[in-house]
Amino acid sequence: MTVNRGTGRRRGALIGAAAVGLVGVGLTAVPAQAHTPVWQVTCTQVTVDLTRYSEQAVNTVTITADGKDLLPTEQFKGEFHKKVQLPDHEKQLTLRLVVKAGDGDQYSRDETKTAPVCDTPPPTKPSTKPSPPAKPSPTPSAKPSKPAPGPATSSAPAPQPSANLAETGSSGSTPLVAGMGGAVLLAGGGIVWAARRRRTGEH
Repeated sequence: MTVNRGTGRRRGALIGAAAVGLVGVGLTAVPAQAHTPVWQVTCTQVTVDLTRYSEQAVNTVTITADGKDLLPTEQFKGEFHKKVQLPDHEKQLTLRLVVKAGDGDQYSRDETKTAPVCDTPPPTKPSTKPSPPAKPSPTPSAKPSKPAPGPATSSAPAPQPSANLAETGSSGSTPLVAGMGGAVLLAGGGIVWAARRRRTGEH
């Protein structure tokens, strides 16, 4: 009976020690796996996901690009998620992530990554197909021209002939000569008439 009790006690002590050892290992392993810093880098942005950090302590995160602040220091508790756009760059950028855990420096992170240059699409080649000729626009028909206006008729009365007629080359004695000619004709007629009566009286 004494031997059996001693053996049982030894077995119990070994089992207890093993259990304590497993618990200790588990306790030390949990904090190491609790803090999960994850960040990804592309040619255009940085994605940061920090999870399972202390809810009581104050944690900080900072991101720089070629030594310049890309994400100024920000404080967080528990979790932190953010996407930061990268500036235009013609060469690779060196990015640095610094995470300081408030519950112990062993959980802090200081890592670097490189952001590649974005591939620019090749310029599009101009089309070699000739463009169809443009259709001529219909020309509007010519409008008939207006007839030329006729000579303007004056409504003013015709000018009266001047009292002084223009000279035609005859002198001012023309009426006198005409009168004398008429008198001569009358005298000749009288002579002829008188001669006829004389002849009649003689017969």
